[in-house]
Amino acid sequence: MTSAAPARPVRVRFCPSPTGNPHVGLVRTALFNWAFARHNKGRSGTLVFRIEDTDAARDSEESYEQLLDAMRWLGFDWDEGPEVGGPHAPYRQSQRMDIYADVARRLQEAGYAYECFCTTEELDARRDAARAVGKPSGYDGHCRDLTAEQIEAYRREGRTAIVRFRMPDHPITFTDLVRGDITVTPENVPDYGIVRANGAPLYTLVNPVDDALMEITHVLRGEDLLSSTPRQIALYAALAEIGVGNGTTPEFGHLPYVMGEGNKKLSKRDPQSSLNLYRERGFLPEGLLNYLSLLGWSLSEDRDIFSMDEMVAAFDIKDVVANPARFDLKKCEAINAAHIRLLDVKDFITACAPWLKAPFAPWSPEAFDQEAFEALAPHAQTRLTVLSEITAGVDFLFLDEPVEDEASWQKAMKEGSDALLRSVRGKLAEAEWNAGTLKEAVLAAGEEHGLKLGKAQAPVRVAVTGRTVGLPLFESLEVLGRDRTLARLDAALAKLGG
Repeated sequence: MTSAAPARPVRVRFCPSPTGNPHVGLVRTALFNWAFARHNKGRSGTLVFRIEDTDAARDSEESYEQLLDAMRWLGFDWDEGPEVGGPHAPYRQSQRMDIYADVARRLQEAGYAYECFCTTEELDARRDAARAVGKPSGYDGHCRDLTAEQIEAYRREGRTAIVRFRMPDHPITFTDLVRGDITVTPENVPDYGIVRANGAPLYTLVNPVDDALMEITHVLRGEDLLSSTPRQIALYAALAEIGVGNGTTPEFGHLPYVMGEGNKKLSKRDPQSSLNLYRERGFLPEGLLNYLSLLGWSLSEDRDIFSMDEMVAAFDIKDVVANPARFDLKKCEAINAAHIRLLDVKDFITACAPWLKAPFAPWSPEAFDQEAFEALAPHAQTRLTVLSEITAGVDFLFLDEPVEDEASWQKAMKEGSDALLRSVRGKLAEAEWNAGTLKEAVLAAGEEHGLKLGKAQAPVRVAVTGRTVGLPLFESLEVLGRDRTLARLDAALAKLGG
């Protein structure tokens, strides 16, 4: 009995261009590739991190550094790529130009590519003419079979040429891991450019060449690139014929669109798409990734909150759905809040640290009291949606005076608030200073004025913290201390004229 051949190793790639700030759609693609590679560790699952930086006009070193920083912050480790190296280095396309030039030359010599001398004006005119009679408006193959004499004549005219790949004259069929079988007929996939007139290679060449040379087995990418897949499949076949790579074609899985407002695809220009926004607001990487994983995939029908380890254990690209996924900021925040609750309190305290100092904190470094913060941290942890909210939550502890918020003042200080605050002050001055007795004191003062606890504590909260909502009031007063609490009540009474 013949044993089955071992499954080939899994190799996926994440290959962003260093243009602008990283966005959540890019992160979702990285997440699915990373999870797929880690899920398939039994098949030597490998994540290749490759930088597609051949567009000198748009790429920047700053964006490149932001990509590396984002990958580290998100917790994505990569097996080959920048900073870790690998057998297929270099992993920046700008350092691989000689490779692409050699492959383009070999494709031309083998008849898989050719020079095209058509001008932009000629192309536009022929496209318009094709549309006018209801024909496909793609490239019409005008330069496909030029003779040596015709090529020489074009050169004497001073024309420059791009290099086009010669698409086969038969349908191309492939099985998308997300969408199933797809067939594209020749008239819908015309010959396409792979090298610019100045000799610079295009994405349409460098991406498949690197996939072939780096032995990529699965290409998991956005749905917007689906239309280029038949072209790339044809190019993989040609590369195999000329001996580039190991002769295999990757399997493809095209991830669903992420939709924003108005049923439009979430774009880089949408404010809610910027990864930096979520970092600045204090999202946990685990919380953000948990939500992004739900944009096209789910762990189970009745469970939205899970760890990345649990995702890795369950992830299969075949479980990704093809339907567009809508980005819901409120749900994203709710999932992040759940992950904040799951932190050990010591980890929560550490995670809050950036928002307790400049440039986020409005108090001086000397005013910050770590012990006071840690006393309230467990209460804050149950209330935050994002970590940046901690700054406003505890600022009353570290500022000389509570923040001035006239809207909060007007909302809380009703008629009779001065009399209530005088009663509260008197009872607090005599109370044992712990949360339980402080609550009893305010409750008793409220009853004297015919008020339940909720109504009685509202003006106290604003007088002491400056806000109508915040951390548990009596625990806050306990940490703030007797002297500072009474002084703020006195200041509020003075403002009320009492």
